[in-house]
Amino acid sequence: MIAKAELITQPYSGEYPEKIYDIPSPWNSQNWTWIKLTNDDLTEWCGNFRGYPREVAVSEKYNCVLVLTSDYLFKLDCSSRELTEYESQSLYQSLTVSPSGDFIIADYYSIEIIKSTLINKIQVVSPVEMDMIKFHGWSNNKLSITCDEFLNGNHVELELDGETFEITVKD
Repeated sequence: MIAKAELITQPYSGEYPEKIYDIPSPWNSQNWTWIKLTNDDLTEWCGNFRGYPREVAVSEKYNCVLVLTSDYLFKLDCSSRELTEYESQSLYQSLTVSPSGDFIIADYYSIEIIKSTLINKIQVVSPVEMDMIKFHGWSNNKLSITCDEFLNGNHVELELDGETFEITVKD
């Protein structure tokens, strides 16, 4: 089982065994993302994913890893290391995993929860129309989020509750 996944900022150097995850398509970019993955037994390996790096998140709850690149959203099974799903995308910008193990993903305008499969996303309702969404980390089961209010450009700080998935405006 994969215990940890982290972006490698330099091209892969061959330090660890590697596995390439590529989706054949004429629309692929020439960019690659390298993710160092560490198993529970502390063995390390590298996954190479098509597209410029954005985010990576591991969920023990669903026994999977999501890797977000400029070209795709990849879903790997933690036990088999096999690609189980992928989605062509260019709009997703942020990805995180809640303390309870659910994935949270955002494009520029909306936030969605990913539970068991990539096709079953649940849209999160926001008290403001959002633009330029950015995730800033978890504290006490609350995800700190910043965005601009759509059309008027006001900078807004929000919090997403990791249990109820409700968004509130931060005071």
